[in-house]
Amino acid sequence: MMTPAGAPVLAVAQVGSAARRALCCSHRGSVLAVFEHSCYVALGARELICLGGPGLGAGPLNVLLASAADASRLLSRIAPFLLIGVACFFLLSRNHIGTKRPAVVGNAAFAALACLPIGFYDGFFGPGTGSMYAAAFVLLLGRELRSATADTKILNTAGSVVATAILLPSGLIVWPAALAMALGGIIGGQIGARLALRWGAPLIRRMLVLVSIALAIRLILQQYN
Repeated sequence: MMTPAGAPVLAVAQVGSAARRALCCSHRGSVLAVFEHSCYVALGARELICLGGPGLGAGPLNVLLASAADASRLLSRIAPFLLIGVACFFLLSRNHIGTKRPAVVGNAAFAALACLPIGFYDGFFGPGTGSMYAAAFVLLLGRELRSATADTKILNTAGSVVATAILLPSGLIVWPAALAMALGGIIGGQIGARLALRWGAPLIRRMLVLVSIALAIRLILQQYN
């Protein structure tokens, strides 16, 4: 790939933290991968460049990263429809979410059919994962919505722990912001869990519908901005 005009070409010794600082401080891009002689950086949603010596932007790795970028764009276009589908499911199934029903599949099949693809979506893209897990629990395992929501928290936590462990060595985590948001999440999680226990499935259903629609609108607007 060609390096856009004006983009810095760094010496091998500078590639890595220096490139990350230069780009993140200017809010121009995100580092995708750092190698011995090059650093691949995403500038916006449609531009991928290689910082390093001449000719390092060519080769099979560009094909792989371009495929990953295409997959990300594809998920960003599919995700709003998935979220709208989840909202419609909960909106139209008010008579079935408050009671336990027979499971459609077993636990092993549920792990393969629901947890694996949703977990991939969560690790690769993310928005609305909790709503998708909750819908899968209700639809495939026949769970009551309050119980499904509780199990969803376990799966979300597991995914977050794994993602944190993978991202931790990269140095990309902005700790002040992350810790502040974590504190907000802890406080909000306690309030939400208490309300869910008190008001049960009707409140959870309304919140899932509203949040899913709001996320879908946000993702659609992001594609046109």
